[in-house]
Amino acid sequence: MAVRNIAPLGFPWPTQDPFLFCAHHRDAYPAGQDHLGPDPALLAGRDPGQDFTIKDGFRMYHGQSVPGFPPHPHRGFETITIVREGYVDHADSLGAVARFGQGDIQWLTTGAGIVHSEMFPLLRKDESNPLELFQIWLNLEARNKMARPYFSMYWGENIQALEKEGVQIRLYVGELGGLSGVAPPPESYASRTDSLLTIYIVSLAAGSRFTLPGAPEECGRMLYFFSGKGLYADGKQIPSYHYLNLDAGELLLESQDAPCELLYLAGRPIGEPVAQYGPFVMNTPGEIQQTMEDYRRTGFGGWPHEANEPVHGERIERFARYPDGTLMRPD
Repeated sequence: MAVRNIAPLGFPWPTQDPFLFCAHHRDAYPAGQDHLGPDPALLAGRDPGQDFTIKDGFRMYHGQSVPGFPPHPHRGFETITIVREGYVDHADSLGAVARFGQGDIQWLTTGAGIVHSEMFPLLRKDESNPLELFQIWLNLEARNKMARPYFSMYWGENIQALEKEGVQIRLYVGELGGLSGVAPPPESYASRTDSLLTIYIVSLAAGSRFTLPGAPEECGRMLYFFSGKGLYADGKQIPSYHYLNLDAGELLLESQDAPCELLYLAGRPIGEPVAQYGPFVMNTPGEIQQTMEDYRRTGFGGWPHEANEPVHGERIERFARYPDGTLMRPD
């Protein structure tokens, strides 16, 4: 059996080098109001700005009136945000803004330093606004820790997928079955073919099976069973909401009586020291200290947007405006 160990999922999910962090957000947001947040009456009893406990099916996170994450800094790694349902409004200190969701990916190289916000606008006023997303932190090599920050958007319509006999695989990063994921940013560790970086989601219909391919011995692999029940791996039943730490071998996945969904993360370790302090990830404690001093001094470019919880209007549309002013929309 290719499974080294099986354990319950908490928050955030455990990861292996070159990954630093993985979070699965699933919130059943109610109908939105004119400010694109929930009815203020529903916020009674919450801890404004620090609301991470599910109440009435949702969390406000660091948002005060709109759920999400108001402006905050990063340095030294990348964020990969996959939005499966709902919408995210992005703004950053480069001047980029975007509204993305419904299968889109945002990939942000934080590099030498960036400030950004991620708000979850409740665009539908006459019905609920469910949100589901993954945010994955991918480390940068030491030589690229201070790279120029880089903003990328990839529309869900262009994501490659394999579908066969009750199995669907949406391939976000890497190679599988002759298909390729999105093109990584230029300074990303994923841009190296020898990184073996792979990210995809496996969706199994009830009664279907899929053989997870093997990988080189040096490739670390994690499989997260985040939705469904009745999953078997090489004949062993896997409890719901558990993760599997894998070795290099193939693994037969079978769903029994219900659909199952799993997130797969794999990659060759970078193998460098990691020093982390909150939103900063460097190689040494001294570099973390320097990062904090740099942020106090420069604000990583400051905040060029008027609002502290920026949302981008009431129209249900997806777009990205890059720092150079280029406007992009889905095909």
